[in-house]
Amino acid sequence: MKEPSLPGTSLQRACRLLVAFCALHLSATLLYYLAGSALGPPRNPEPPPRRPPPANASQPLSRQTPPTDAHPRPRPRPQPASPSPPLPLLPRPCPEPSPLLVGALRVEFSQPVNLEEVARINPQVKDGGRFAPKDCKALQKVAIIIPFRNREEHLKYWLYYLHPILQRQQLDYGVYVINQDGEEEFNRAKLLNIGFTEALKEYDYDCFVFSDVDLIPMDDRNTYKCYSQPRHLSVSMDKFGFRLPYNQYFGGVSALSKEQFTKINGFPNNYWGWGGEDDDIYNRLVFKGMGISRPDAVIGKCRMIRHSRDRKNEPNPERCVPASLCLHPSAPAAPASPTAPSLGHLLPALWSPCWLHSSLCHRVSFSLSSLQDFTMAPTPLTILFLSPLFLNIPCTSKKAASGGSQLGVGE
Repeated sequence: MKEPSLPGTSLQRACRLLVAFCALHLSATLLYYLAGSALGPPRNPEPPPRRPPPANASQPLSRQTPPTDAHPRPRPRPQPASPSPPLPLLPRPCPEPSPLLVGALRVEFSQPVNLEEVARINPQVKDGGRFAPKDCKALQKVAIIIPFRNREEHLKYWLYYLHPILQRQQLDYGVYVINQDGEEEFNRAKLLNIGFTEALKEYDYDCFVFSDVDLIPMDDRNTYKCYSQPRHLSVSMDKFGFRLPYNQYFGGVSALSKEQFTKINGFPNNYWGWGGEDDDIYNRLVFKGMGISRPDAVIGKCRMIRHSRDRKNEPNPERCVPASLCLHPSAPAAPASPTAPSLGHLLPALWSPCWLHSSLCHRVSFSLSSLQDFTMAPTPLTILFLSPLFLNIPCTSKKAASGGSQLGVGE
């Protein structure tokens, strides 16, 4: 008797057949894949080289390549470009006012001055009393003209005090001491004219400060430079109780630009002795439509070195104070002589031994004894302008040849 089948037996057989069929199918697929890889050609990972186009084949211009040599030359390696030198930087203009100023100063004349010590404490001052700031460009080029005779001790004090002041004011400046040789009457204005002429032979100055040798400023804010109007710098002198002696006073220390000086035709040459020329200069400025500018009475303070009246520098009998009482520019004048020469007489240069320290100033020494002036036009305010042709030499101990050289003098 046949045993009855358990439930689910037929289902188990069907599952076994399905598993066997799947395994057979997977094995056949694997054998087919392996057989195909073994029978196929080997693959080349690199692409085949391109064939060159035929000679007669035309190509677009953008794709044509120039013919190459059979043996191409190696290309030279580019040399590294050498760095170009940097352009020099122009110095900036000096600030105004100078940041180096200290204000009020103590000025004393009790201790003697040694010029060697003055040169030591001013190492940036070049030979001839020249200085220019290094870290900025000075706003003006200033020539300081000092009329001089027999004032050695006064000049030592002037150099001792003024060189540090002028450097703090950041000026491009030079100091010119114009010495009158001989024993003739002193002529301050003519010396100033000569200083103006001689300074321009050395440098293109645009400002001129005319200073007496015995006046020292008491405040370095009183800048020795030029302004839009002629500048009177010594406005508050101890000699006059630190006040102006009269409103038209223009003596002591003054500053004129090159244009202002030329406009009034320089200073008068015909004032021999002390006084009068500064009032004449004031009249010239007013006559040409210019005014006078001044610092205030505090900044404009200055001290005068006390001294007795110099020999051959007695008061000029033709001077008049105040200037308003002098001859007015519109007053009639005698006509010029028709026989007046077009040139002055020749002037021999008489050089004296120079005692000054050569690094602190220039010194020009000459004699006015053989000079004859003449007027250029029939007006009392026309200058007898002196244009000497002698050389302006730095301070040395050499003397000129005996008799001196003959020098042309123009008016």
